[in-house]
Amino acid sequence: MTVELGHFSLVLALVVALVQGTIPLLGAHRNDHDLMMVARTAAIAQMLLVGIAFAALVHAYMVSDFSVRSVVMNSNSLKPMLYKISGTWGNHEGSMLLWVLILAVFGGVLAWFGGSLPPALKARALAVQAWLAFGFYLFILLTSNPFERLVPPAVDGRGLNPLLQDPGLAFHPPFLYLGYVGFSMAFSFAIAALIEGRVDAAWARWVRPWTLVAWVFLTIGITLGAWWAYYELGWGGWWYWDPVENASFMPWLAGTALLHSAIVVEKRDALKGWTVFLAIVTFGLSLLGTFLVRSGVLTSVHAFAVDPARGVFILALLLIIIGGSFALFAWRGPSLKGGGLFQPISREGGLLLNNLLLSVAAAAVLVGTLYPLVYQAITDGKISVGPPFFNAVFVPLMAPLLVAMAVGPLLPWKRGDLSPALRRLWVAAVAVLGVTAVVWSQVTDMSLFGFLGMALAAWLLVGTLVELAGRIRLFRAPITDSLRRLARLPRSALGMTLAHAGLAIAIAGMAGAGAWKIERIQVMAPGDTVTVAGFTYTFEGAQPTRGPNYIATRGTFTVTRNGKPVATLEAEKRRYPVEKRETTEAAIHPTFWGDLYVVIGDQKNTDGAHVTRIYFNPMIGWLWAGVAVMVIGGAVSLSDRRHRVGAPSRRRADVFGGATARS
Repeated sequence: MTVELGHFSLVLALVVALVQGTIPLLGAHRNDHDLMMVARTAAIAQMLLVGIAFAALVHAYMVSDFSVRSVVMNSNSLKPMLYKISGTWGNHEGSMLLWVLILAVFGGVLAWFGGSLPPALKARALAVQAWLAFGFYLFILLTSNPFERLVPPAVDGRGLNPLLQDPGLAFHPPFLYLGYVGFSMAFSFAIAALIEGRVDAAWARWVRPWTLVAWVFLTIGITLGAWWAYYELGWGGWWYWDPVENASFMPWLAGTALLHSAIVVEKRDALKGWTVFLAIVTFGLSLLGTFLVRSGVLTSVHAFAVDPARGVFILALLLIIIGGSFALFAWRGPSLKGGGLFQPISREGGLLLNNLLLSVAAAAVLVGTLYPLVYQAITDGKISVGPPFFNAVFVPLMAPLLVAMAVGPLLPWKRGDLSPALRRLWVAAVAVLGVTAVVWSQVTDMSLFGFLGMALAAWLLVGTLVELAGRIRLFRAPITDSLRRLARLPRSALGMTLAHAGLAIAIAGMAGAGAWKIERIQVMAPGDTVTVAGFTYTFEGAQPTRGPNYIATRGTFTVTRNGKPVATLEAEKRRYPVEKRETTEAAIHPTFWGDLYVVIGDQKNTDGAHVTRIYFNPMIGWLWAGVAVMVIGGAVSLSDRRHRVGAPSRRRADVFGGATARS
């Protein structure tokens, strides 16, 4: 009965979405307040209905209801409760229900807390959200029903892919979807603004917090996926430019550009058309990721579905949403007036360069991701585009961006001079020379990538601190005065400082782990030793062990340095009998300068010898710490009071020709 309630609630949500997508638009067109208020009621109702549907599916997984096909295909009675629950979204049908739940929650939050929005803009934005939801409800109900019954019920389920039975992958999809779907808010505001005929500073103030929320969640989601790949797949790396990895990275790049572009609209009333265009592109790339994962065109540990019919439906939905949006932009976009003028050397110019480089980087990743698919479709042959291509294209684009990130915040708005900004950055230049000299003296592998990464990280970190020091007049005023200025600093400015500093720390971690990783592969019998990066690993042997739904071989390694104990590491190779699959559980000991990383493989003979892989990953912890600082920076920016009290009052002049317009 619970399953039928969930199915019925989803059908009702489809009907409510249709109402929400039509009546408020009519009300906004007629300036009828009562009709526009339907959007608020419908959005909250839709959120509650989808919440009921999702709760019903979660309940089916928790109680192992094997009369539901989705539960049979993705769960079994032996799974720990955490993975029974996460199995709800660890498959195609459940993940799509999670997608529309998040979409409905964002709409409900906008409806409930968007009291400061002009009624017409709010009604139109919620109507756009409803049409997005309507399309995905149809997709779920027609092709991917998570409540489909199985007659007769199964005795037990087939289980979840063991690679997904991990805490990192349990929380990775929800955060990723919060990012993907979060960008739908910026998209809805962009389409609503085009329909209404107005984009101004107030509009940008409303768009920024929603975009920032999505950016923070997407950053967390991508990092959880990278962290999972690092310790679960046993290859010692964290990013391989997998097409599905790229599918999440592209909207992150475009969303980062959108965040910075919206600042220019808010502060200088410029780049209006470009910002609206970026809002459409960012969500379009999020939808593209959905298509790639669920269309069957990719084979990946990340991919959910291989049914071409589903792929065709999503492709049609993608073409309607994005094609229609670009058509509307082509019609209304040219009428957007530019607003404030600025010189190339200015704060606006720096942000425009930021947008240009991020957009080109996203386009490069898009081409590298789609080219093999297009090539195969045209020629029926196969070609691979991997890390060498992406590194060769992406790094040269990011290097000037990181240089500009330290310079741009030091420039004034509208018109500036490069020389004073560069003079203030002499400390950053000294830091670059110092870091390069230290790295040169410590490493034997003269990697250009490594040196460039460390130099750019030092430049950006110190440059960011120089900008902060200038804001609080550090060393130019009494320290108590500087501390008072720091306490009164707008949280959005402090968040920017933390985000830029976190990126610098993360880049140092990427450079260290990417350029100077050490790997040793060998067969080790109990008592054998191997030395890697100055650490001596002794293999103590392997023993069978058992988990709640798997059996494993656990290898024990003792690690010493100069005869002194450092750590005891236990790596596992697991086999899941129900799913008939194996996974690798790496043993990792983090240190400030790098991770000690051990993987145990197959047994080679009867004397207990196993294949082992041992890595030293320099500075990889800096990557995780840097991303954490970035996320904290985003959260601090969101706490800025200006995001809570609403936007400034709109000017009454309509930018589509100067006609008076109601707000």
